[in-house]
Amino acid sequence: MTQTLIHYFLHFGMPLLIAYVFFRHDYKRVYLILLATMLVDLDHLLATPIFSPNRCSINFHPLHTYYAMIIYIAMLFFRKPYKIIGLGLILHMLTDLNDCVLNYLICPECLQDAPALDLVIGLSDMFKY
Repeated sequence: MTQTLIHYFLHFGMPLLIAYVFFRHDYKRVYLILLATMLVDLDHLLATPIFSPNRCSINFHPLHTYYAMIIYIAMLFFRKPYKIIGLGLILHMLTDLNDCVLNYLICPECLQDAPALDLVIGLSDMFKY
């Protein structure tokens, strides 16, 4: 339950907070752009099964790979709206990574085949102490 609340806050609340704090003059438009970046999850349709509660999206789905994330980071150096799109995509990846870490802390054996397992283990080790 807590993980679900954190997940949805990071997907909906955090973008609103960022839009309002950093783009106050145009926060509604920025918030909509940040929300639109959730369309990156359409790449989940390529997986079988489409949804798996214990799957770590990071480096599994095509638009969630490390290579894609390099492009998202590069987008921060372009003009608006590309920098806002890049920011939204990075926030999305961080939210999904957070889910991976929380899932691993609850059930390490559930993510044994995760492509980003080394990263998840490294991050989860930071939170164990």
